[in-house]
Amino acid sequence: MLKINPVVQFVLLLLFTLIVVFVIHTYCLENMGLPVFGNKIQLSYIVNASLALIIYLSLYYFRFKLKDYIGFLFMAGSFIKFIFFFILFYPAYKMDGEMSRLEFAAFFIPYVICLFYETIYMAKMLRNLK
Repeated sequence: MLKINPVVQFVLLLLFTLIVVFVIHTYCLENMGLPVFGNKIQLSYIVNASLALIIYLSLYYFRFKLKDYIGFLFMAGSFIKFIFFFILFYPAYKMDGEMSRLEFAAFFIPYVICLFYETIYMAKMLRNLK
């Protein structure tokens, strides 16, 4: 059986999943008569994908040099994602005084997908280090 490099596998699976979910997400918004590209949905998918790729690729690159600190660096990556959220999204979402479900979903759906794949592939990477 063909063995695919874990980095290539992560990148392809993450991007494919995010594209499919983005299409489904925008399709559902359109069918409900809601603004399809409102709430910074495009930026949210792009930022979450970019950060997930940067974090995973960085940790994969440093996996042998910093193997005792990978877990802490992974948590630092999550902290960086929250910083991006509070800088890029939170001010616009709270402009009217509250965060709507649509605004929350626009950010949280791609965030959860990225976190899911990052966690799975980080666990695989850590398992292979031992």
